Amino acid sequence: MKNKKYTIIAIIGFLIGMGILSEIDENFIPIVLIIAIVWFIYRKFSKRNKKDVVPGLSKEKQEHYYEAGMSDKEIEFFRNTLAEAKEQINQLEQNFRAVPKLKAINLRYDTLKVSQAMFKELVKEPKKLHLADKFLYNHLPNVVELTNKYVEISDHEIKSKATYDTLNESIVAIEDVAQLIIKDYENFVSDDIEDLEVEISIAKQNTNRDKQKTDVSEDQEEN
Repeated sequence: MKNKKYTIIAIIGFLIGMGILSEIDENFIPIVLIIAIVWFIYRKFSKRNKKDVVPGLSKEKQEHYYEAGMSDKEIEFFRNTLAEAKEQINQLEQNFRAVPKLKAINLRYDTLKVSQAMFKELVKEPKKLHLADKFLYNHLPNVVELTNKYVEISDHEIKSKATYDTLNESIVAIEDVAQLIIKDYENFVSDDIEDLEVEISIAKQNTNRDKQKTDVSEDQEEN
């Protein structure tokens, strides 16, 4: 980033120097300065917007990430990824509220609820980020883009048969992706479910053993 900044400054300095040496009219230097100021303002606001997207890191969260064995670079990447995912989930929520048919899809597949649950699971287990790659980089962006387009097209005052056909095809595609998101979540928490099933099985075995011991003791007392 610093190299890029120095390069641009050098270019501006070169242009100013060329303007002086070649005795270009007096409007040249102010134009270059205006360009430099505009670029500086753009860079400042773009950095500020990026900071606004990613919330501040609390000590509690930082300790949570360190306990998970994450480096500072991994933490930064993780937080940027989840900040983008959160924006997409918020946009998805707006889209589902905008059109009745999209709202019906959300009610049928719980797409928003599942996406939010996936987000929470990732926050709890940041080292499992790689297991959510299909959700984060494919299915979530895809369903957001599809619903964005659907909302945009459905707002058209005049719709042709081709428009309605496109909307119907979009609904099918959105439903397909909604089902994939459910599978993403099921796959992500499958280990937890298996662990719970094992714990339930062990608990049942222990309960049965205790019951058998109790029955044996009662039989011995009767004899």
